[in-house]
Amino acid sequence: MTDGQIDTAVLDIDGTLVDTNYHHALAWYRAFRRFGVTLPVWRLHRAIGMGGDQLVGAVAGERFEAEHGDDARSAWKEEFDPLLGEVRPFEGVPELLRAIGERGVEVVLASSGSPEHVDVYLDLFDGRNLAKAWTTSEDVENTKPEPDLVSVAVEKVGGRAAVMVGDSVWDFEAAGRAGHAGYAIRTGGFSVDELCSSGAREVFDSIPELHQALDRVLGRTT
Repeated sequence: MTDGQIDTAVLDIDGTLVDTNYHHALAWYRAFRRFGVTLPVWRLHRAIGMGGDQLVGAVAGERFEAEHGDDARSAWKEEFDPLLGEVRPFEGVPELLRAIGERGVEVVLASSGSPEHVDVYLDLFDGRNLAKAWTTSEDVENTKPEPDLVSVAVEKVGGRAAVMVGDSVWDFEAAGRAGHAGYAIRTGGFSVDELCSSGAREVFDSIPELHQALDRVLGRTT
């Protein structure tokens, strides 16, 4: 892991700051059904947090990815877009982002979502004003669990020592590969054991609970 005082906080958006994981799972279920493939929603949920470039092959197999991958991702977008109006931020998001910035740590929001989806999310919690930078699908070719998204997020603000805040096992696999510590929130529906096994140093039940421990997470306590 990177040594030195924490200068950057990378926060996942989907499932961490906004409540979207189950919307995503349902949209993927409906998308695969278009191709005559019925996958259990629980299985799809366990893959949420991966980017679409990784998810299709992981849940439906590499042959399906080769034959239908791009069409399946397009179908997912068509199914997810009507659900956007239902998405809401979790309690305490603006307060958390503001508190991180007040401690002299750069806030970067990490998403592999499409720019139009990320725009909607940012509007929900004043993200443009509370974050120094953010990522979208246009910033990387390989999404989580590959480390690219985390690395690019840190690079956007010239960071050196970062922490990752996320909700899925894929967040912490990516953070670990990028050399950064990770802290989990259970808002994505993963268990404490799953999150810790994937590399999370600590698991919180909610954004406000993480906020209460923020000085410790950012290494601002002695």
